[in-house]
Amino acid sequence: MKRKQKYPFAKVAFLGNYLPRQCGIATFTGDLCESIALAAPKISCLAAVMNDIPEGYAYPNRVRFELAQNELADYRRLAEFLNMGQADLLCVQHEFGIYGGVAGGYLLTTLRQLQMPIVTTLHTVLHAPDENQRKVMNELCRLSDRLVVMSERSIEFLREIYHVPESKIDLIHHGIPDMPFVDPNFYKDKFHVEGRDLILTFGLLSPNKGIEYMIDALPEVVRQFPNVVYIVLGVTHPAIRRENGEVYRLGLKRHARARGVEDHIIFHDKFADISELCEYLGAADIYVTPYLTEAQIVSGTLAYSLGTGKAVVSTPYWYADEMLADNRGTLVAFRDGRALAEAIIDLLANPVKRHAIRKNAYTFGRQMIWPEVSQRYLESFSRAYEERRRSGHFNRPRQTEPLVADLPEMNFGNLVNLTDETGILQHTRYSVPDRSRGYTTDDNARALIVALRGLEANPKNLQLLRLTFCYLSFLDHAFDRERGRFRNFMAYDRRWLEDVGSEDSHGRSLWSLGIAVDIAPDDGQVAVALDLFHAGLPAVENFTSPRAWAFTLIGIHEFLKRFPGDSVARRLRDVLGNKLLGLYRSTTSESWPWFETYMTYDNAVLCHGLLHTGQDLGQEEMVDTSLKTLAWLAKIQTAPEGHFVPIGTGGWQRDGPRSRYDQQPVEAHSMTSACLAAHAVTGNEQWHKEARRAFDWFLGRNDLGVPLYDYTTGGCFDGLSPDGVNLNQGAESTISFLLALLAMKSRQAKLK
Repeated sequence: MKRKQKYPFAKVAFLGNYLPRQCGIATFTGDLCESIALAAPKISCLAAVMNDIPEGYAYPNRVRFELAQNELADYRRLAEFLNMGQADLLCVQHEFGIYGGVAGGYLLTTLRQLQMPIVTTLHTVLHAPDENQRKVMNELCRLSDRLVVMSERSIEFLREIYHVPESKIDLIHHGIPDMPFVDPNFYKDKFHVEGRDLILTFGLLSPNKGIEYMIDALPEVVRQFPNVVYIVLGVTHPAIRRENGEVYRLGLKRHARARGVEDHIIFHDKFADISELCEYLGAADIYVTPYLTEAQIVSGTLAYSLGTGKAVVSTPYWYADEMLADNRGTLVAFRDGRALAEAIIDLLANPVKRHAIRKNAYTFGRQMIWPEVSQRYLESFSRAYEERRRSGHFNRPRQTEPLVADLPEMNFGNLVNLTDETGILQHTRYSVPDRSRGYTTDDNARALIVALRGLEANPKNLQLLRLTFCYLSFLDHAFDRERGRFRNFMAYDRRWLEDVGSEDSHGRSLWSLGIAVDIAPDDGQVAVALDLFHAGLPAVENFTSPRAWAFTLIGIHEFLKRFPGDSVARRLRDVLGNKLLGLYRSTTSESWPWFETYMTYDNAVLCHGLLHTGQDLGQEEMVDTSLKTLAWLAKIQTAPEGHFVPIGTGGWQRDGPRSRYDQQPVEAHSMTSACLAAHAVTGNEQWHKEARRAFDWFLGRNDLGVPLYDYTTGGCFDGLSPDGVNLNQGAESTISFLLALLAMKSRQAKLK
């Protein structure tokens, strides 16, 4: 009697598709989960599953979590669910087509945040991936503690194409049911084919299966063996059926009629359960897989037929070439009906040869039965768990480089939550608006930009349209026409707490108004924004804040898109641009190429404002200066590990100590936006990478490896301290994230 082994983990989660969804991954995930539960009864097994239809499926109790395939937020919620003690280890079934995002990249959103070992079974290892597939596979391999493959060819590809160390890979064969080695005649009466030679193909029907070539082979087979019958078992692949209905199946039937073999072919349009499938396989004399190309690294149908001791005739796709070696089957050329006919006739005419192949296949397949495979998986799980324990990396999310394609969906929930009929409130207690802290013009100006940019991308969003009116009305009320200045702080009871706001809040207001003049959807809004913009411009000429100059320059850049001939705005652009350039000339040194002798906050906006101005004026020195300073800023804000590290709130005096904390979302936004502007001007891809580096700070690629963006609320936490995140989700933080995300999505759309 086998002694029960103790394992270092108690709970395992499986991620993939699951029965009753009709696909090979669903069958495999369910069989693996159940076989592990049977092999190690003390281990709790649960499944998280992908839904490709809104209503999902009637899953068994083993399924504990369902994800909508194309809803990115669900992937974040799954990570939270699993991290809350639901699993000690995750086993992922990976196939590019079952996860959402470009090349299935949404899966990585879950894996980056998990605090447990990950063992990933690769059902596909592409030999010639496109750029996005390569990025996803590379990161998937980095995030996984161990990789399971089902063929030697897969190991070769992982090692040579994806540079995965072989020590990280476990070869575990595709699991199959434990079937006895039986005479096919035992089952034939069940399918009314007793006394006939039965050829079988099963699996989900799709045009890459090559069944038309098997139909081409049938006339010659029938001529020599008139009692032969060919059964094609399986429903049309659900994705194919949704797109094209039963076009392929009907075409095969027409082809059979045209070849005169319709009486020798039976289509069983059904998704057979495991017991029925085993009976079909038991009845078959010959199993055929006539796939069209070599690029198939694993085949569950071939594994089943091999393990049940069938005489297999197959085209030489990668998996078949490996599995059918050593006289375990017969290989024929691709797309060659005559070659198929010759191989099948040879096996039917030579029962001694056929039975020898059957015996070789069955003997080889004994290592593939689920009791054996489940033990191999448990060994792999144990290795992954022990390796993580030795590394000391338990309970820490993984810090890896997210993909450009893997941007969160827009969620304006927290923006709406913070906004009342007056404007956007400044602060929160956790995610709850804090009325005691009132409002600021600063936040309402930036919120106006968010609403306008969001509406630009989605013109039918009436909620955002309402917000544009709210924020613009706040700015209109904030402007003191006698002083020509914007007030900034307002109490919750709508009392202004100052006569004159900061220069920076004034500059940010002009930034938002310039955008409103350019893209506001309502003529009345444009008229009000135009009036406020003109009224607020004169004061800026006497400002001393370089950031206020930069905010204003960005606003002027946007404003002049609509009214390029406005001489007042053009003149102030020249004045402020030269002030900023003069500041740089007077301060810069070889070791400190910057505008000031210190760094404080929103630093990249200085480069951003000067870049737009230099580009608009055709002033080469301004453009060069902005790019040089931005490159230096990117360099000093990149950690040795490769992630973004903004200057902390304590600032950085030249030749003095640099503040690392608290890190603020506004820095990640200003850096993202400035780098995207540099990319638009230069076309240099490095700027796009720098923008992504800064943006990923929000998603967890930072000093602590923890995300600041809250996928549930749509808010952003208020900062990163040595002890973790500030759990408040105030206006500035949320707006900074939304502005950065909108900028990333806009640039991404223009690059397509």
